[in-house]
Amino acid sequence: MSSEIDSATLLSRASQLIDLARKAGADAADAVVVRSRSQSVSVRLGKVEGTESSESDDFSLRVFVGNRVASVSANPGFDLTVLAERAVAMAKVSPEDPYACLADEANLARSHPDLDLFDPTEVSADQLREAALAMEEAALAVPGVSNSSGSGASAGMGGLVLVTSHGFEGSYMGSRFGRSVSVIAGEGTGMERDYDFDSRLYFADLDASEDIGRRAGERVVKRVNPRQVPTGRDLTVVFDPRVSRGFAGHIAGAINGASVARKSSFLRDKMGQQVLKSGLSITDDPLIVRGSASRPFDGEGVAGERLVMIEDGVLKHWFLSTSTGREIGMPTNGRGVRGGTTVTPGSTNLALEPGDISPEDLIRDVGNGFYVTEVIGQGVNMITGEYSRGATGFWIENGELTFAVSEVTIASNLKDMFMRVTPANDIDRTFGTAAPTIAIEGMTLAGL
Repeated sequence: MSSEIDSATLLSRASQLIDLARKAGADAADAVVVRSRSQSVSVRLGKVEGTESSESDDFSLRVFVGNRVASVSANPGFDLTVLAERAVAMAKVSPEDPYACLADEANLARSHPDLDLFDPTEVSADQLREAALAMEEAALAVPGVSNSSGSGASAGMGGLVLVTSHGFEGSYMGSRFGRSVSVIAGEGTGMERDYDFDSRLYFADLDASEDIGRRAGERVVKRVNPRQVPTGRDLTVVFDPRVSRGFAGHIAGAINGASVARKSSFLRDKMGQQVLKSGLSITDDPLIVRGSASRPFDGEGVAGERLVMIEDGVLKHWFLSTSTGREIGMPTNGRGVRGGTTVTPGSTNLALEPGDISPEDLIRDVGNGFYVTEVIGQGVNMITGEYSRGATGFWIENGELTFAVSEVTIASNLKDMFMRVTPANDIDRTFGTAAPTIAIEGMTLAGL
């Protein structure tokens, strides 16, 4: 594949843009190219519903004139000189921003480790179609599955090219392959829907289409004929790993430096204090080989390293970019994420580290409770920590999963939930946010 040649060309073009910005009057500048290539095929009931293909190289130039900053974006083919002059002119009339700046030169990545993120495997549209059809066929073959919501397969690549006026040049590419299927069981008003999927950097690592389809079918059949349960307090709720990954994402959001700077996180005053149950840790590592969210440098060219964000329950770090760090008086830790013309802090390969107990034993120890397989709605207030979401899953009775449950709401406050988490040992680090099955005591369930 020609990714290395293309990246060299884009690096040269970005470097030209930096030079022109300096000539136009910028004190400092950086140029970034976000590259993406993707194709996908979707099918339903054995017929192709759509085939899509896209390619883009999106250029962004950020310039600094004193404490004033401006950013502009363009597609390939633009006039470099015009773009640079326009950006500088915009910066000169922009309000001053005391925090906006390039990363300190001392923090820039001096080497770019090979994290094995790019798989050059070429996947044809026919292969994608066959994978999607095989998933759907396997799901529909599960007794009790009555219909399909569709199946799809995709392949793509993406990456970042970054050049700064203080000497940084770097690029990396990553590939991504995915498969997913959604099916229906039951009839009429009793229909239920569920799904399964897989997403990997390397094509050969994908789960077999037939396995994904079978799992989706088995999941949805178990959800047929759900019941409601009575409202109760002080209930132990067990989160399936699909749901606990979202819970870990709430933790990441609460310790994001941008939220701290805006005073929009309920943990904003908790640095150095216990915020999770003792014994629990949250890690973030951008340098995992073949990691789903790995990168050799961040969106500002800063080298990242593995951090224990929360250690033994105690908050140790915020996610920080350079400007966010300056705003709250701390140095960046290489968590800058490039989003078009802006840089904001974010996580990389985040993990709520596992415990020692198996998920089966965890459920057995609960006795009676609620096992959640899906949550619905946006009922999470990151300013106060209030948590209230619709949920479906299975009732736990005498330590065993029994009947399906739907149309209930689970509620608590994240401050309390963080202190009552018990993790199992079944973590799957395939995804950028990883978490095992978890049990959370003391929640409220609103049902009948």
